[in-house]
Amino acid sequence: MMTEAAILKALSNVQEPDLGKDLVTLNMVKDIAIKGNEVSFTIILTTPACPMKDLMRTASENAIKILVNKEAIITVNFTANTTSTRKDNQQVLAGVKNIIAVVSGKGGVGKSTIASNLALALAEGGASVGLMDADIYGPSVPMMFGVRGERPLMKEVDGKGMIVPLKKYGISLISIGLLVDEKNAVVWRGPMASSAIRQFITDVDWGELDYLVIDMPPGTGDIHLTLMQTVPVTGVVIVTTPQNVALADAKKAIAMFGQAQINVPIIGLVENMSWFTPAELPDNKYYLFGKEGGKKLAEEYDLSFLGQVPLVQSIREGGDSGLPAMVGNDEISKQAFRNFVSAAVRNIAKRNANIPTTQLITMIK
Repeated sequence: MMTEAAILKALSNVQEPDLGKDLVTLNMVKDIAIKGNEVSFTIILTTPACPMKDLMRTASENAIKILVNKEAIITVNFTANTTSTRKDNQQVLAGVKNIIAVVSGKGGVGKSTIASNLALALAEGGASVGLMDADIYGPSVPMMFGVRGERPLMKEVDGKGMIVPLKKYGISLISIGLLVDEKNAVVWRGPMASSAIRQFITDVDWGELDYLVIDMPPGTGDIHLTLMQTVPVTGVVIVTTPQNVALADAKKAIAMFGQAQINVPIIGLVENMSWFTPAELPDNKYYLFGKEGGKKLAEEYDLSFLGQVPLVQSIREGGDSGLPAMVGNDEISKQAFRNFVSAAVRNIAKRNANIPTTQLITMIK
């Protein structure tokens, strides 16, 4: 006879791959039901987008068959309780569990492409996701999502007027490009741009989100400091291309987030435009911007290397036409982003398990 105690004992031999402890110790098993040779239970994942659930399913099935009943008919269900370290008073972004900033040392490395497809890949995995375009002077999200010319609505929440983000491809979007005429340049001094970012945080009704991805402007400036003074950022993703000029600027971004008065965890580094493969020569790789510069930079700074995204024509075309790679038809591009996001999600879960909440910075200058 199978018993709940026997099932739990068997599952205590199954480890959560990223957290390094077994499922029972982590309280990840619930709703065990046994009927004859049939047993079902639910594993609570650290995120709906968990890339390790198939591995945990197989390991759980093997543990029960080997240690309890080789004839067992096993049903493993999954639910998710996205991990978060937020223990602040959460007066801003109260329903957001993880705030992920996507940054680069310089422009032109595809940061908005990475941020957009990161958000879409997280949503594909079942997470609730928002995307904030914080690049005030060069907003790309309206074009990349095909919402140019659209305007968000307003609603009243507790007597306060709040902006309602647009919805596209299952994620919530906000950008300065949705609030001003795209033909007009945003000619603002730093304090005005910082004020806009505060409004995106405090005056937008983001609702309940597992992840808010923030597409930051290039460089290291006012907007970055404003964000980190306003909300506890879970971590940052650094974007670079392989060539030396991009790597030199990426080092500055890494240095910024490593400063003692800032000290925001770096989730990892992703290398964009790693190689070019023409459609007519699918087995060829041309390293137009150098080879593995991002990977070497990650090793130099002891950062997690999240992966490489190739320079693919369909990614560029999709960004121009409002159909990002993750909702397009090019499986090679989609798999590259899935691999990158899988590594990022695992690192976020490990960061939440092992590192305390990021503290708001108080530096003014």
